[in-house]
Amino acid sequence: MPYINIKITKDGATPEQKALLIKGATQLLVDVLGKNPKTAVVVIDEVETDNWGIGGQTVTSLRKNK
Repeated sequence: MPYINIKITKDGATPEQKALLIKGATQLLVDVLGKNPKTAVVVIDEVETDNWGIGGQTVTSLRKNK
């Protein structure tokens, strides 16, 4: 059973975009590895921007400083 875990910031995607990510990731497993789409598991974890750091700063800080 293939498993894909996608992590995005909490405000990073709409429900429609998440559905497309799940569909696309599943199709990628089918196309590249020949996996059965019925056994493919895709999980999207949404992380608060205060809990996601890049370059020593939280994403919240980085977005405020744009």
